[in-house]
Amino acid sequence: MSDSPLKVWTDRDGALLRMRFARPKANIVDAAMIAALREALAAHRGRPGLLAVLLDAEGPHFSFGASVEEHLPAQCAAMLASLHGLILEMLEWPAPIVVAVRGQCLGGGLEVAMAGSLLFAGNDARFGQPEIRLGLFAPAASVLLPARVGQAAAEEMLLTGRSLDAEEAKSAGLVFHVNQDPEAAALAWFDRELAGKSSAALACALAAVRKDTVATARRRLAEVEQLYLERLMRTHDANEGLDAFLAKRPAQWQHR
Repeated sequence: MSDSPLKVWTDRDGALLRMRFARPKANIVDAAMIAALREALAAHRGRPGLLAVLLDAEGPHFSFGASVEEHLPAQCAAMLASLHGLILEMLEWPAPIVVAVRGQCLGGGLEVAMAGSLLFAGNDARFGQPEIRLGLFAPAASVLLPARVGQAAAEEMLLTGRSLDAEEAKSAGLVFHVNQDPEAAALAWFDRELAGKSSAALACALAAVRKDTVATARRRLAEVEQLYLERLMRTHDANEGLDAFLAKRPAQWQHR
């Protein structure tokens, strides 16, 4: 049995790449998960006839987010570099990445989902960036979320840590479709809308529509990464928030 945190296979006669988080129930987006995603994308990039990717998850929840331990000062630089590298690879990947979400989709899990194209949500899905509750902010979400939901709604999510339910996320523009079975809905959409199309044409169409998005993300991810490492992580409260979470105690903010 594989120890990989990610299951990878092809479907629809090789036209659809399937990737599935396989560390339920949390499906933490840690170094191992990020590496597995990047390896799978690299292995299948340029595969003839590949029209799309479907990313989903085992268990009741898509992902509780990134590893809190990997946010600690000794590891956070490597973690951010790896996660942001994955996000850029997803944004530049030459086929649409469709995401099916059940249950909680939080933090780094939502950042990965937003690097895809369309999000299909289960009725029980909830989407949030709770980093602010730990005295942190969400770097990649700060870049990706405004384009999805608008500036005001993005600021509200990022500053409060509040989660959106599936219907609220759809109304905000974060989610494309809500269905009791989001994987089945995503597969039906693929069969109806993408099957039979040219992978070469899809790759060009995706590159065209995402040109500004990718250029902006590349610049802005570098900026927010620097802000996170050189300013946030030098504050008392960021380190206190992480320590308090790991110790399962209330944080004592000093506002510095």
